[in-house]
Amino acid sequence: MSDLFNTRAAEQEEHHWLSVSDLMAGLMVVFLFIAIALMRNTLEEQRKVKDIAVAYQETQVAIYEALMEEFEKDLDPWNAHIDRDTLTFTFNSPDILFEQGKEAINWRYRKLLSDFFPRYIQVLDGYTEDINEMRIEGHTSSVWNRHVSPSEAYFLNMQLSQGRTRNVLEYVYGLDAVAPYQKWLKGHVAAVGFSSSRPIENDKGKEDGRASRRVTFRVITNAEIKIKTILETVQ
Repeated sequence: MSDLFNTRAAEQEEHHWLSVSDLMAGLMVVFLFIAIALMRNTLEEQRKVKDIAVAYQETQVAIYEALMEEFEKDLDPWNAHIDRDTLTFTFNSPDILFEQGKEAINWRYRKLLSDFFPRYIQVLDGYTEDINEMRIEGHTSSVWNRHVSPSEAYFLNMQLSQGRTRNVLEYVYGLDAVAPYQKWLKGHVAAVGFSSSRPIENDKGKEDGRASRRVTFRVITNAEIKIKTILETVQ
């Protein structure tokens, strides 16, 4: 009789362990499917980011080439430069832009802007869906005069650079040729003064005061925002 009970107990214990092992195997299968699903989602998000990066590069190149096609012959006479990587259009001759230490646009710069900006905005009009922001950026050297401290010079130059970019935006906004684009300008253009925070350095690593005084027009595409949105959905 005891052998019979022992046999039944052994069979029950065996069935118990079989049930647990089956459960564990089932859970492993479930976890495997979850891992595969997560991996597929991750790969899909990576593919999306890669596609956006490729599209971003293609858009950058297209905008750069369009700007070069429009302005290549003007760059030397204007002493200007278009950076391929940042899509920054830089005027390198501060003397024709503003009087030293002044915010008001001089007559030579008004004439230049009247020629440049309508053509510039017309080029960008072909890429408005890809552009998040267009910035008019003002930059100065780090000096003011010998009677002020470096900190005081920084904030005086901040006021100066902000005033200059505001005046540039106000002037180009009021051009007759720009009137059709005013609505887009309101929503996408920013006038930013950086003071001396982004100086240009010479070959010896020292600030080039003249080169640091500049006004730039920069295009910022919306690729970074799209990538950030994808990454936020993954987290």
